[in-house]
Amino acid sequence: MTSTDVRNEAEDSGPSGYAAARLRLLTEGARSGPPRRAALAELTDDWLAGLFTAGARDEEGADRLPRQDAGGRRGVPQGVSLVAVGGYGRGELSPRSDLDLLLLHDGTDPKAVAALADRLWYPVWDLGLALDHSVRTPAEARRTAGEDLKVQLGLLDARHLAGDLALTAGLRTAVLADWRNQAPKRLPELQELCAERAERQGELQYLLEPDLKEARGGLRDATALRAVAASWLADAPREGLDDARRRLLDVRDALHLATGRATDRLALQEQDQVAAELGLLDADTLLRQVYEAARVVSYASDVTWREVGRVLRSRAVRPRLRAMLGGGKPVAERSPLAEGVVEQDGEVVLARAARPERDPVLPLRAAAAAAQAGLPLSLYAVRRLAATVRPLPTPWPAEAREQLVTLLGSGRPTIEVWEALEAEGLITRLLPDWERVRCRPQRNAVHVWTVDRHLIETAVRASEFTRRVSRPDLLLVAALLHDIGKGWPGDHSVAGEIIARDVAARIGFDRADVAVLATLVRHHLLLVETATRRDLEDPATVRSVAEAVGAQGTLELLHALTEADAQATGPAAWSSWRGSLVADLVRRVSAVLAGEAPEEPAAAAATAEQERLAIEAVATGSPVLALRAQTEPPAESAAEQPPGGPEPIGGPEPLGVELLIAVPDQAGVLPAVAGVLAMHRLTVRTAELRALDLPAGVEGSVLLLNWRVAAEYGSLPQAARLRADLVRALDGTLDIANRLAERDAAYPRRRGVVAPPPRVTVAPAASRLATVIEVRAQDAPGLLFRIGAALEDATVRVRSMHVSTLGANAVDAFYVTGPEGAPLPGDEATAVARKLEEMLRG
Repeated sequence: MTSTDVRNEAEDSGPSGYAAARLRLLTEGARSGPPRRAALAELTDDWLAGLFTAGARDEEGADRLPRQDAGGRRGVPQGVSLVAVGGYGRGELSPRSDLDLLLLHDGTDPKAVAALADRLWYPVWDLGLALDHSVRTPAEARRTAGEDLKVQLGLLDARHLAGDLALTAGLRTAVLADWRNQAPKRLPELQELCAERAERQGELQYLLEPDLKEARGGLRDATALRAVAASWLADAPREGLDDARRRLLDVRDALHLATGRATDRLALQEQDQVAAELGLLDADTLLRQVYEAARVVSYASDVTWREVGRVLRSRAVRPRLRAMLGGGKPVAERSPLAEGVVEQDGEVVLARAARPERDPVLPLRAAAAAAQAGLPLSLYAVRRLAATVRPLPTPWPAEAREQLVTLLGSGRPTIEVWEALEAEGLITRLLPDWERVRCRPQRNAVHVWTVDRHLIETAVRASEFTRRVSRPDLLLVAALLHDIGKGWPGDHSVAGEIIARDVAARIGFDRADVAVLATLVRHHLLLVETATRRDLEDPATVRSVAEAVGAQGTLELLHALTEADAQATGPAAWSSWRGSLVADLVRRVSAVLAGEAPEEPAAAAATAEQERLAIEAVATGSPVLALRAQTEPPAESAAEQPPGGPEPIGGPEPLGVELLIAVPDQAGVLPAVAGVLAMHRLTVRTAELRALDLPAGVEGSVLLLNWRVAAEYGSLPQAARLRADLVRALDGTLDIANRLAERDAAYPRRRGVVAPPPRVTVAPAASRLATVIEVRAQDAPGLLFRIGAALEDATVRVRSMHVSTLGANAVDAFYVTGPEGAPLPGDEATAVARKLEEMLRG
């Protein structure tokens, strides 16, 4: 069916015909994107024009409004017109877009205009279409635009639909003239509006559930760039901008069709369906396209607002300069920054004598100079470099490598400079492996950035630690490359090691440095994973890390890289608690690398408080407990922090509450304690269980549990309540499983991403004192209770456990032994792990 056929069907059948034609158009598989948006706008134009014409007559067919006479023929109603504004004014209608309409009139017959408005608005509402409408005279429209910037922006796209064309044309001319005359005042207001929205909604190019319209780099920013261009004060870089805007509109169309709602938020549960609607491979491909489009819009916005600021500043300064120079044209001052690079008017540009075609290091030299000066790279300079510069030889000359390190070590300004290079394709020409991580989403709530931005963010964080290490150049390059293996099959650390070797050799590091960089990339997760999931008192743990690291210098670099990586990941990935554990591990490994043998763990002597609790537990035959808040890392860990090292993000923070429990030795202690804590919404951070040697003369066997917990939200429960529930759990009068199930059922389940299945493995050679069973699963209330119950059923004893929750993912390591206290035989350990995994999957 052609567009003409669809319009004829709509005209023949009135509102019902329009609805049918609209539905047919939206379900046509062959038409999508700009053609469908334009066809939908055209169809709606014709329908609304018909409503307008019919509404201008009364029930008997007489004209309600005076009509113009054109050569003796009946004309259109005089003094009133119907105008489309905003997105509809641009002729772009998504399936669930609002109809932004203005009924413009000259004020001569308000009653007739009000009746006409009713005949226009009610049919639209009857069809369930969203309508943003107003009825104004031209003077009222201009006055409202002067008071409300959003109204002003909508009127810039005003388009005549029906009625008095001269009235619409007059308004358009006046609104554009007002906008251009008031641009020096209104554009800073518009920039501030964009900045506030970005602060509220975040950056589209990094969000897992982005708002396509409101987030920075979205459709609102694209509209703002059109408004800047209409002011004649500045213009956005056009290359790729229209295509980026079209891509975002296409995604919004598919989102409207997939959800049947007028939504701009690309929720996780809708992404696969939207990707299918667009014919894309999967949701990751969809997000990557969205991010690439948003990056183009964001970069264009940065360049445009810089140009607006420059123009406004020059307008303010020019009269004074002209007076000083006797009316002559002022000459822009140019300050040298590096060979071939100068600063001009707040930007970094190429010197007049620069020859990019003969100087392949110039892009890196210009970028490093810009980042060191804290200035943006000029768009024209970057484009000239991209168009003319020769490729660097392999291996890179020493200057190129040094300039890259300088760029990476410049702190926060590195980000803007790097994005400028990337916008013109220079990064992938320098580092071809970058293409696989560019705009790659990370479907993990812990990560706040895409892979490429995370790598740059890590380099920025690492620049703060360069005084802590003897080779800051290796630290910065390792930060840039540590996740370069993402996007390749398998373990990204293993793939990254191979890529890092190649990249490091290509940019000119010698063989020894290449080996160090490869080790850092391969083991960039080793310290934090070991510190939070393994028993640091076990000599096997410390030896395995020492063997992997190999040298003190590498350990020093890995420690700094670990902290930078975690801080760049997001607030959930790093804390003073994790930092203290990593520092303790580094201290122990450093001693081994220095030739000291790790101390064999001895049974820890009971403190006075532990002995008191144990005696009370024996005397009463029931559990006793104590809660004690901790807000600082252990003294021995804090002492290992390097002098002048940066404070953890946010400064000192609570590490949770130490929970000491003494209970007569019996079955079911672990699931009982874990279940009671889950009931009271307490999160377990670390946990240790051991049998306590009682003082002479005291008979009985007591288990001591030393756990660190934190409240999910709200205040901590009273110790007496915890003890009462624990007594009931141990004697069987408190059905924890049922209570947790009831609480879970009381909260409606929300649709979301389907979590990957849990995985339970036996860590080989992780300890000679116990078998280490590692559980990776979706975090949920009562997870530790279920695991503890399963291990209890398997008749294994939990010696200690180390729990770690990253976003929605729980990674818990359990040190278990048989009833006699020895590690489990291989087959038995595998069987326990398999049974535990089956329980979690069930």
